[in-house]
Amino acid sequence: MGQSESDHIHVASRQCSSGECTVLQPDVPLAVVEEILLNLPEHQVVRVCRLVCCEWKELVDSAAHWRERCRREGIQPCDASRPPEDWRLFYFITKKRRNLLKNPRADDDLQGWEIVENGGDRWAAEENRKPFLDDTVTKCFVTSYGSCLKRQLIDLTKEGYSGAFMDQLQPHIKISDWYAPRHDCGCQYEVCVELLDQRKKTIKSFQPEKVFFQQWNDEPWCQMTHVFKDYGRGVRFIRFTHGGVDTQFWAGHYGIRVTNSSVEICPAAEK
Repeated sequence: MGQSESDHIHVASRQCSSGECTVLQPDVPLAVVEEILLNLPEHQVVRVCRLVCCEWKELVDSAAHWRERCRREGIQPCDASRPPEDWRLFYFITKKRRNLLKNPRADDDLQGWEIVENGGDRWAAEENRKPFLDDTVTKCFVTSYGSCLKRQLIDLTKEGYSGAFMDQLQPHIKISDWYAPRHDCGCQYEVCVELLDQRKKTIKSFQPEKVFFQQWNDEPWCQMTHVFKDYGRGVRFIRFTHGGVDTQFWAGHYGIRVTNSSVEICPAAEK
């Protein structure tokens, strides 16, 4: 039978009472205790094991414990010369990291997106005409001769990032978007990403200049990236908006293509 989270492993070298530690004869060497802790789920180690005694708390709070967890699970900084200042925070953010946008590659047509502008022959999803760097990305969203914009609103609390977490730690928020023109038609691309407070008022925004492509181009897929840092307290939502238009007003879907968009909460050690 498995143990519940409230069960304790009966190994201790100190007992804590009234804020003081009393030294006891250890039942098991601390090296063995540490190995046991490394093989338990990380949340149980923090919420339960850390409270057992002072020496267990010291083990769980040590950078060495979380650095070793990262090593065993293949979680490493992108730049080995810039180790994280807080290995525990780095571990948990990396484990939780994922793309917060739904349907970013047009696999489910337009599901998950709110259409803001739907000009010309409207938004559509189609197979990629140009090969993408990642061959698992096979579809894209396509625009038409009238302005086409779509967006998603990410509720950070619903995604598991509490207000206290965002305010105290202010983790980096990395956005990425891929776009490409058709070779035979001029077009325009635009993107705007906003960090919003509880009332959906803008705290920070990223809105670069619109990108224009001429007709008869040989442009590959291009990536637009940005990392929000030191954005202050109060961020509760992220609004991601992108799209564009065919600048020659041809019927059909000759405008900008977009796909593989992402919004991620990242460790600060990442560039």
